[in-house]
This record gives sequence, C-alpha cells and structure tokens, in this order.
Amino acid sequence: MTDQPTHLRLVNGDAVQAPSHAVPFRTSWTADELMAMTFPEPRWAVPGIIAEGLSLLAGPPKVGKSWLSLGLGIAVAGGAKALEVIELEPGPVLYLALEDTARRLQNRMGKILGGQPAPKDLTLATTCPTLPQGGEEAIARWLERNANARLVVIDVFAKIRGNTAPGLSAYDADYTAMSRVKRLADTYGVAVVLVHHVRKMASEDFLSEVSGTNGIAGAADATLVLKRARGTADGVLHVTGRDVEEAEYAMAFQPAVGIWQLLDGPPEDHTLSDTRAAIARHVRANPNSTPKAISDATGLSHENVRKTCQRMNADGQLCVNATGHYRLPGTPPQGAVPGVPAVPDHTATSTNANHPEGQPALLPVPAVPADEETHL
Repeated sequence: MTDQPTHLRLVNGDAVQAPSHAVPFRTSWTADELMAMTFPEPRWAVPGIIAEGLSLLAGPPKVGKSWLSLGLGIAVAGGAKALEVIELEPGPVLYLALEDTARRLQNRMGKILGGQPAPKDLTLATTCPTLPQGGEEAIARWLERNANARLVVIDVFAKIRGNTAPGLSAYDADYTAMSRVKRLADTYGVAVVLVHHVRKMASEDFLSEVSGTNGIAGAADATLVLKRARGTADGVLHVTGRDVEEAEYAMAFQPAVGIWQLLDGPPEDHTLSDTRAAIARHVRANPNSTPKAISDATGLSHENVRKTCQRMNADGQLCVNATGHYRLPGTPPQGAVPGVPAVPDHTATSTNANHPEGQPALLPVPAVPADEETHL
C-alpha cells in the first residue's frame, strides 16, 4: 500500500493500484475518434438477462427473489444451466444473503443442489458493513482476490445502503446509494445484482413499481421485476436495460426443489387459464379468427369460445372488429395495409482506416485499509 490516495486500474486483466491523480484511460474523444473505436461485447453472467454492470432485481415480499438469485449464483459458480435452460460461462460468485442465517442458506442450497456437490467458487456471507461504512471496500477486496468473478448478488439493498447524507433529496440519496454499487460493477467489469422490493400499489409500467424514487431504477443498468400471483407456480420476469432487450419471460417456480425455470412461449400462455391460453395461442398463429374457427381448431365448444373471447376482449387480452374477428392487441386488424417507410434522401456512411482498441473509463474505488477487520 502507498501513502498517497490510490484507485484500481486493470493491466493485462489484473487489478493493480494506480495513483488517484493518474488518468489510466481516456474519458473524452472527438466524434470520429469514438466511432472508429472497437469495444468488446458486454460480458454476460446470464446471457440475455444479466449483463456486466448493475442489475436491480425487484419483486414483492416472498415472491421468490431470493430463491431466484441464489439459484442463479449456484448455476454461475458451478457452470450449470441458469433457469434450467441457459448455458453459462462459469466463474466465482459472491452472494451476500443479508436477511438469512447460515442454516437457512444451507437448507435452500440443499434443495436447489438436489444432491449435487456445492460449487467451491460460490462465496456466501450473511453480514457485510453498509456501503459507506466499509461495505464497498469489503466487496472490492473480494473482487481483487477473484479477478475472474462473474457475479455479485446483494440481497437486499436496504441492508447495505447505509444512512442518507444530510441535506440530500430523496432522489439524490437513492441515486448516490445506487452509484456506490454501480461503481464496483463498472470498475471490475462484473455483473452485480441488487435485490430490492416493489411498491404495494401495482402499475401498468413495471418500472414504476420499484420501491423508492426514480433514482433507484434510473441508476441501474438494467431492471428486472419478478411477479407471481399468490398460490400459483407461474410468474413473469420483466426485463429492461441499457445492454439487454426489453422482454417478458414466463417463469415457473418449483417449491419442492426451490428452482425457477424459464418456460417456452410468452407469459400469457402460462398465466392465463387453460381455455384463454388455448384461444390466445390460436389467435397468435391465426390473427383475425372467428370464434367458430377457434372452436374448430382447439376442440373447445363454440359457446365456451364465444363467451371467453368476449371476456378476453373486455379484459384487453383480445381485440375484435365489427365482423366478429378476434386478434391479439398490437396485431393489425383484418384488411389493414401496413405503412410504407419513407426513403431517405441519401445514405450516410462512415469509413475509418484505423480501429484503435477502446477502453472503458474506470471510476475510483476507495483503498482498502490494511487493518480492515471485515472479511468476505
């Protein structure tokens, strides 16, 4: 350790100390310089769902967020399939289970593993200082010891955010707390999942359901909201973010083994009743169908289909035209002519002879005190 302030930089993939006044990477460019750069693709902890950076996983209490995050941690550390279907690149995982005990963690892992050996690359801790009181340095120290780490899970945000600095607005306080975690994710190029809660009041926009101000979801690189009706096994994982495509994934929870599974098809095929799901599947494949056509294709009675289609239309799950043809919302009505896109006056091109390697700007992480007593 040096006497002068330091922060971390990456050299040949290794984290080393650099003076705080040093500028290890450029943070500004001219437009043509930036467009000529070649950047590596984002590293994925769970391809298509969790990329490097800060991801917020929110959901109502007892919906299964901890089961989901622990299952993902075990899968990434052990190289198993995430959500039973997604291939992973394995690597070290840090899981901060700040609302659990060692016994509860052992019981949950026993269910998920189902007799398989526990992954040695999964580090679990039930305590950690708050971020302002040494938690940031403690996590940074673990990441320094595990340079190829793939994932950090913090369950839950409220346990680690710490006290709000005096004079900050609620938005600024939320954004500042989130920025501490994002700094770790960005500096070390690792995926960090921060488990959080949603409001009691539901909203059509799942982002609006995240508890707290917009500073929480706004500071995250991606937001995942898990929803599941009480007493049902099926749920929906809503995903949006800067490096992930906005999507909704149908999920099923298996309580006996503590596993979340990704299901085929859109969520409505699994969250609707059997009759409504069958009608939705047919109408998706055959837009602008009549109840008779649906009945003939599905084997459901015509009267049942007719009444169910009317109810689905009233609930916004189907749309109907004046002649009684049904389609899914967002599907063009029968006979509609799609618009023709405008032709641009000219095609803009850019040619660059050189392709210098781009490097991400790294933010400083406070140095870890030599006598730090907290060990992860």
